[in-house]
Amino acid sequence: MVFAWKAAGLTYNRYLAIAARVVRRSLKEDKRLAAERRGDMDLRFAKWENGKMNELKPLAEANAAAAVAAASSGPA
Repeated sequence: MVFAWKAAGLTYNRYLAIAARVVRRSLKEDKRLAAERRGDMDLRFAKWENGKMNELKPLAEANAAAAVAAASSGPA
């Protein structure tokens, strides 16, 4: 027996994200706004050098900067 999400080619995490978004969108306006705020994520990371943590950076910002740097360097 294959689960429907697996047969559709989704990972379990992606399936859960879609299901959560559908539930949040089905709520009434006041509860929907509160639920959507809870669903937002802001991942941060920091590089460690010589045993010390550098500044925390938002992951989305760092990914965008890496994509720009990769695009500007051209094909390898």
